[in-house]
Amino acid sequence: MRIKQKEQLIPVDEYKGFRIRPGFFLQNGAVAIPGGVSFTVHTQDGTGCELVLFKRKAKKPYAIIPFPKDYCIGHVYSMIVFDLDITEFEYAYRVDGPYDPQKGLLFDKNRLLLDPYAKAVTGQSQWGVHPDYGFAYRARVVAQDFDWGNSSHEEIPMEELVIYELHTRGFTKDDSSKVKYPGTFEGIKEKIPYLKDLGVNALELMPIFEFDETRENRTVNGKKLLDYWGYNPVSFFAPNTSYASGKEFNHEGDELKSLIKKLHEEGMEIILDVVFNHTAEGNANGPCISLKGFDNKVYYMLTADGQYYNFSGCGNTLNCNHPVVQNMILDCLRYWVIEYRVDGFRFDLASILGRSEDGTPLSKPPILERLAFDPILGNVKLIAEAWDAGGLYQVGSFPSWNRWSEWNGKYRDDMRRFLKGDGGMISTVMERVTGSTDLYNPSIRGDDASVNFITCHDGFTLWDLYSYSQKHNEENGWNNTDGDNNNNSWNCGQEGETSDEDILKLRKKLVKNAAALLLVSKGVPMLLSGDEFCNTQYGNNNAYCQDNKISWLDWNRKEQFQDVFEHFRKMIHFRKEHHVVRGHGKPSFCGLPPISFHGVCPWEPDQSWESRVLGILFAGRNQRDTEDEIVYIGMNMHWESHHVELPLMPEGYHWEIAVNTAWNQNVCVYDDNHIWMEERSVVILEAKKDDQRPCA
Repeated sequence: MRIKQKEQLIPVDEYKGFRIRPGFFLQNGAVAIPGGVSFTVHTQDGTGCELVLFKRKAKKPYAIIPFPKDYCIGHVYSMIVFDLDITEFEYAYRVDGPYDPQKGLLFDKNRLLLDPYAKAVTGQSQWGVHPDYGFAYRARVVAQDFDWGNSSHEEIPMEELVIYELHTRGFTKDDSSKVKYPGTFEGIKEKIPYLKDLGVNALELMPIFEFDETRENRTVNGKKLLDYWGYNPVSFFAPNTSYASGKEFNHEGDELKSLIKKLHEEGMEIILDVVFNHTAEGNANGPCISLKGFDNKVYYMLTADGQYYNFSGCGNTLNCNHPVVQNMILDCLRYWVIEYRVDGFRFDLASILGRSEDGTPLSKPPILERLAFDPILGNVKLIAEAWDAGGLYQVGSFPSWNRWSEWNGKYRDDMRRFLKGDGGMISTVMERVTGSTDLYNPSIRGDDASVNFITCHDGFTLWDLYSYSQKHNEENGWNNTDGDNNNNSWNCGQEGETSDEDILKLRKKLVKNAAALLLVSKGVPMLLSGDEFCNTQYGNNNAYCQDNKISWLDWNRKEQFQDVFEHFRKMIHFRKEHHVVRGHGKPSFCGLPPISFHGVCPWEPDQSWESRVLGILFAGRNQRDTEDEIVYIGMNMHWESHHVELPLMPEGYHWEIAVNTAWNQNVCVYDDNHIWMEERSVVILEAKKDDQRPCA
């Protein structure tokens, strides 16, 4: 029997000339359908809701349509309004209900509210310019008709990634980037050939959810300071329209999708840095944009008297383990995966997602478990910044269900100390370079739990790490009181910029040392954009507000530091070519242990306070399972050179130098069992078969 198709939906009511009917209660947000738009929102304690329609940029609405009482099921309001052209209007809501701040209730029937599920936010498309009409956030309906064609993407295993963190605007905004569309998604797209040549295969974009960079703009020393980083989301579902090179009315996000499509075609992945720990609404003195007006006490963690918990350090804390908020977060991530084909998410201050409604840590946080086991997110990378501003530090103990990876802050801190020559670090570095097994049991967490990094957007660049012993954040306007004071940095003898050639040579060597060790450490390496050509922020370690030369990459430095760039490139390709440094594969044919530790004498690592010399040998089968890979990593962070005896090779093999960061490349004279390591240098050797030995 053939089932008859339903007729097109028809109106059942009329309000002031608008034909309406109940909408799609399970589809939050505004959804265009043939003949109209379905609007769906929910409020637990609100007593009524109105849809407010505006002509584009108009100060006053042209229609206010109350949701009829029978258009509400439970706490959900849903209404289809017919005969709307999505290109002609913007919309917002007004929600009625009790106003009692001490009980966390902030309803105001006259206040315009942004749809929490808005797919596009209006008035934000020109960077640094606040809308000049009677401003309240409004939304626009987006046509989800981007043509992905036959685009497909083969997932890259987590342990195979080399992540490259960048800021969408700062990556190409400087004139030196020489792109046609600086500071945009299209600008990144223009740089894909560069990224492929470098060898990275995953881009981690700092926040691209819609935010208002002008929210707390200030002028300091004649410079306009903005919320440049964007860690204050206005809407979780909408891309930042000021990152598009052109207007995208009703097609917001198409340029980002085009970038992602191209990245996938080039064998690269995209990871979004997402902020679900707080919003731009701030504390009691902050604006009421959306969530405060729909259900303040549902969406935010509140004290018994209605005050905001502040585990984020930004005024409010999202109530992530409330079922309603859980659903919103899950809906959001599913949306970005389905509609944008995003490959992974890095969660800012992710420990907040593990707090209960009163702020206490949970052993099995529901939202983290739901994300770990959600079918739509089944192949998506989940990366936690495993701490928050309230003092909860969970590096190595973040609830994972074997799905969550972590930014390994201990790797960053410990490796920084070792690389600048601190004593007593050998035993710790043995753990960090081999996958931080003291934190992540490889038999349980696998080879991809630890995302290793030495620098990221928050803190010094790699060049500044060896150019400044103190932070220099005066340009931020807070008398240098902001930013971390514990940088584990060293200026190599002179603070800041210098013309001293010996100091510059030493700084370059230390940068190369850091890159070498990061890229041969087990776990997933993450690079900060620009580190590969010694980009500087002039000692600013908290450049969150600097939309200028301090934060923009200076691409001229690539030519100036071409040897450093080539070193990064070489190390990335070395990592890709050697399975033995990426994971824990099958045992070697020759019988060498998978991991062994050595000092100036083989098999005898010196873990004393004074020791700064360490050798780590990785041995196992190659990825094709056809022959052995044997790699020796020699590290001398001492300010004196050292004679090092190497482990004996199996019969038929000999050592060859693959990487040497020494100033004098001839210093590392060796026979098959000895090398002379220059001070503060890294040497990487690989075993070669004797029949591959170069001719004398």
